[in-house]
Amino acid sequence: MRKDSYKLWQAAGSEARRTPKRSEVDPATTWDLTPIYADDEAWEAAFAKTPDYLKEIAPFREDLTKSGARILEFTRLLEQQIRELEKLYVYASMRNDEDTSVSKYSGMQARIGLFLSQYGAAVAFAESAIADLEDEKIEEFYRKTPGLDHYRRRFDKMRASKPHLLSPETEEVLAGASHIFGGGEAVFSVLDNADQKFPTIKDEAGQDVEINHANYGLLIESRDRRVRKDTFEQYYTVYNQYRNTYAKTLELQVNQANYLARVHKFSSAREAALFGTEVPEAVYDNLVDTVNKNLPLLHRYVDLRKKLLGLDEVHNYDLHVPVVPNVELKYSMEEAQEIIKKALAPMGEDYLKILDMAFSERWIDYAVNEGKRSGAYSGGCYDSNPYILLSWQGSLNNLYTLAHELGHSCHSYLSRREQDATYANYPIFLAEIASTCNENLLTHYLLATIDDQRVRRYIIMNYLDGFKGTVFRQTQFAEFELFIHQQSQAGKALTADFLKDAYGELNARYYGPDLVRDPEIALEWARIPHFYYNFYVYQYATGFSAATAFAERILSGDNAKRDAYLAFLSSGCSDKPIPTLEKAGVDMTSPQPVDDTMKAFEHYLSLLEQEA
Repeated sequence: MRKDSYKLWQAAGSEARRTPKRSEVDPATTWDLTPIYADDEAWEAAFAKTPDYLKEIAPFREDLTKSGARILEFTRLLEQQIRELEKLYVYASMRNDEDTSVSKYSGMQARIGLFLSQYGAAVAFAESAIADLEDEKIEEFYRKTPGLDHYRRRFDKMRASKPHLLSPETEEVLAGASHIFGGGEAVFSVLDNADQKFPTIKDEAGQDVEINHANYGLLIESRDRRVRKDTFEQYYTVYNQYRNTYAKTLELQVNQANYLARVHKFSSAREAALFGTEVPEAVYDNLVDTVNKNLPLLHRYVDLRKKLLGLDEVHNYDLHVPVVPNVELKYSMEEAQEIIKKALAPMGEDYLKILDMAFSERWIDYAVNEGKRSGAYSGGCYDSNPYILLSWQGSLNNLYTLAHELGHSCHSYLSRREQDATYANYPIFLAEIASTCNENLLTHYLLATIDDQRVRRYIIMNYLDGFKGTVFRQTQFAEFELFIHQQSQAGKALTADFLKDAYGELNARYYGPDLVRDPEIALEWARIPHFYYNFYVYQYATGFSAATAFAERILSGDNAKRDAYLAFLSSGCSDKPIPTLEKAGVDMTSPQPVDDTMKAFEHYLSLLEQEA
């Protein structure tokens, strides 16, 4: 079944291997979005009703806070409308992600995006109105209005924002311009996913292969050093060609974040972003400081790669190739599903039933096709399945990516099942924990069930590689993201040359003297979509640290610890992130989770160093 979707681009011969069009892939390898809307016409019918939402909201502007009953009526109406708007956006954006070159779906996404800006402006008055209530008055409303207290945490968060709220009229203007403020990310997405085309190189067999986002990761892992060198250098020729455009889109993103933070009376964009997630800035600084203290471990990792690969010098394109020779791990999607189910068996039967639904109900879009959005994600909304998008190449990295995204999807499923729409969406600080915990459990399973020493070394190195990418690399991104926001705030223009120089220096400091300073890597900032996510990336590293702690607790065999973790997955946003973790047994205000994670890295690193 999966092989059929690859016939066109795996065909032998002298012609370049062509990436298939969306219409040419096997539907079984794609997700089923019909539970959201049966078809595009159903979406259009739902979208046609959205102007009524503004009419229904309008009367509350005059008397929202006259009584608790009025606030309750408005809140329930808002909740109902937002659920339908989320469905509209999710359907349009996922259809667009299937093939970003299809103007119909990019148009649908733009239309719902524009309406969401209008809707945000229309409801912006509510937060200010509720924030302005005196404590005694809102407590009176809670006492006299059955059902209103259910929304207390939601209102408390609004009221905590009071020092940062502007007048209702100003908030309405800013909300109405949200689609304009997102212009940098929008241009980046179109340029990176749809408009630019990558060169063709010769593969190991001497056949032409067109580089794309989906196969770049596979080509850069080639055992043939010439292939990975060509891939790396040719891939970055495109980013070099458009470096000034990428610099401008990133500068737009940084400028809008700094501007919105300033007008809302925050000292920095980072403070504004973390305030919204209820995470202390000290957690961010603690991560960067702890990782920087442990950079010698990353330098040892680079030196280990150099020795195991038998290289005189190690380049950036040598950081991904498997260092253990003659180990070719390939998986069909069906094989990957069975491995993942066995690896996650310690999570219990209920968790495994969710996995079965994901596999049998087509939650996963793993086809490779032209125009498909790069990368992988788990998405959806309260009234949809927690869908997964990735491009399946059958590698070990793909196996881990699938386990990772299933962690997100199971987290979303449990939160939506156990919480109502008010508290089902877990905060982004917690988002990467479930995904990375799954990866850790997968590593443990593979090492426990494989006897071949070469394969075991391969798995250990894969863990080290994953750690490098998730903890060291994402912390490097976090440090760079903070730096460019600070520089822009101080009046520095974020030109391509400035960004290249700054990133090149940071990369050299992180990876140490054994890594050759290839000029291409100084452009890596241009291809990272997460720099448009407003201080998101640090949470990959904090999430990995918390996930390491949770995996150890689950594997201890103590059902109470496992159940505490499952309760965490079911919590949504019913409490602040730090207390939510503390209830499950992990304290992220302490440096211990990051320190313990570094010790795990050093343990595996030392095992391979002894054999080098």
